[in-house]
Amino acid sequence: MLSPYKLVTTVFYTGLSLFVFTACQSVSTSNENNCHFANVKFETDFSTGRLDRCQQLSDTRFLLTLRPENRPINDSAWYAFKLVTQSPQEVEIVMEVEGGKHRYLPKVSRDGEVWSLKEYKLRSQQLKMHFAATDQPIWVAGQEIIDNQDYLEWGEALMAQGKVNHEQLGLSTEQRPIMKLEASTDKGDKEWLLVLGRQHPPELTGAMALFPFSEVLLSNTQLAKEFRQRFNIVIIPNLNPDGVEVGNWRHNANGVDLNRDWGKFKQAETRVVASYLERLIASGDKLHFAVDFHSTRKDIFYTMPSDYGLQNPQMVEHWLDELDNQYTGFKVIQQPGNNPDIGVFKQYIADKYGVHAITYEMGDNTNRRFIDNLAINAANSLMQTMLASKPVE
Repeated sequence: MLSPYKLVTTVFYTGLSLFVFTACQSVSTSNENNCHFANVKFETDFSTGRLDRCQQLSDTRFLLTLRPENRPINDSAWYAFKLVTQSPQEVEIVMEVEGGKHRYLPKVSRDGEVWSLKEYKLRSQQLKMHFAATDQPIWVAGQEIIDNQDYLEWGEALMAQGKVNHEQLGLSTEQRPIMKLEASTDKGDKEWLLVLGRQHPPELTGAMALFPFSEVLLSNTQLAKEFRQRFNIVIIPNLNPDGVEVGNWRHNANGVDLNRDWGKFKQAETRVVASYLERLIASGDKLHFAVDFHSTRKDIFYTMPSDYGLQNPQMVEHWLDELDNQYTGFKVIQQPGNNPDIGVFKQYIADKYGVHAITYEMGDNTNRRFIDNLAINAANSLMQTMLASKPVE
């Protein structure tokens, strides 16, 4: 697999521990929120880096505050920084969320690539971590970091293997490239599978699932080759590069939730995809199915109801039931829903094109090896299900 992340610890815990926080008497604040102090620096000058306020409570204790890009917003406080000291010392960090709650368990890395869970304690929404710091920087983040460059390198690697075309689809609000990976059949067939990802920047487990899922679709197995003889594939893995770059909790550079903008199309990012699909349809092509990758607090598949009047009405149920049958200790949860007029991607696809789309949600703390395993099996099962389905009209 080419997936651009590594994790040392593979078993995630799901609860939050407790600690008692005692406030110190003296407080100092870093200049211009740079989070640089005499003996300790909290650096965020890298892609996805984010802290919003830093205070030094004592020589070794620091309070870090997280704030959203704007409100109202989903409570998904993101943080990513490098802890830098000039000499070995003990550092105690307390993090709090302004007006919200912690969602992500802290991860640490020595190189920004290989990650492990960090021990922590939590009480009254103040999260405490202790570090025995050296002169080697320590990366700390709410989830493993997958940044815009990782997506570009992943796409280039797939293209170098001759599996896909990798090119710019359009530009984001702040003029960052939105890339697409496209695999077209040799037979000139007109049906398409659309894979979408990273509408919400900190939803990393969804991104982790998208990589192996896509790689299976583009693989050289007999099933994948048969699938690509009938279906074209387009993968748009990183729809919100502006939000990813600055570590937004949920929104794009305009402070808008992209997964509430479908059909409204006030944002450059959703317009780019809508225009692309319209060009396909205008040329006589057909969208057959779409998958949108996200993360939430549990593993769940949000679907359209089978009686919604869509083509191949039972296809999604057949796919996910088959996937569920492959596991004895895991339940594939299907949650059908119809939410018109709120701008959700799957609803827009269903209403506009008359075909099914789903929101593929991975839990924030789901075992990373299981994310890979489920995505691989999900891709294989989907290919089998789509090959058995009727062509869209």
